[in-house]
Amino acid sequence: MPRPDFIELGDRREVIRIPILFEDRSVLAIDKPAGWMLVPFNWQRTPWNLHAAITSSIRAGDFWARSRNLKFLRNIHRLDAETTGVLLLGKSPGAVETLSELFESRRMEKLYLAVVAGKPKASEWVCEARLSPESGQWGRVQVDPRNGKEAVTRFKVLAHRENRTLLEARPLTGRTHQIRVHLLDAGHPILGDELYGESSAAADPRRGRRTLVFPMGLRAVYLAYVDPFRRHRVEIKAPEVAFLEAFGFSP
Repeated sequence: MPRPDFIELGDRREVIRIPILFEDRSVLAIDKPAGWMLVPFNWQRTPWNLHAAITSSIRAGDFWARSRNLKFLRNIHRLDAETTGVLLLGKSPGAVETLSELFESRRMEKLYLAVVAGKPKASEWVCEARLSPESGQWGRVQVDPRNGKEAVTRFKVLAHRENRTLLEARPLTGRTHQIRVHLLDAGHPILGDELYGESSAAADPRRGRRTLVFPMGLRAVYLAYVDPFRRHRVEIKAPEVAFLEAFGFSP
């Protein structure tokens, strides 16, 4: 029996299949669904802890893992809970450490699609607003010119419909909530981003019709890097069509 092209989590009452987008000897990339969290220490008791769920499935010897002889699988970087798309996982501690360095040294190309409220004045721009945790607001990040850490994101307008815009976002750094806060600072919050204000969700004319598959208008659609072990270029893409249709941007 061929090994499945998905990770299967859950039990007989509810089984969730997460598509595998790419795989080689050192990594496995999945199309992360919305709702799954990647903060094991803070979310050990929630069923939506992706790290814990994957580890439990591997230990149980579930077929998707057993067919690959997997003993270890851990996320190399993070996506916010409601952000969907390409998530890279390492098959060994060494792979996690080595690939993490690519993210930290800006040798990992990242591309997101974002749907925001309103219409930006510029068709392209670069945001370099420095970011820091917001005092007294757990989990939130703020623009902090004096004490914030460097954060750089390139934005490009792709399309506009009524009172919403489809953007391409290329983060050059990897700060928490970087794209979300940079767009909020620009006056164009991401649709469905309830952490940074209900106004962003209320501005979405399709809010009542959109499914829970894409609760927030941010999706990681592309990841590229030079494999540090084999020295060849790797490009990983996540499907875009369903996301675009959910927010009224049919191809």
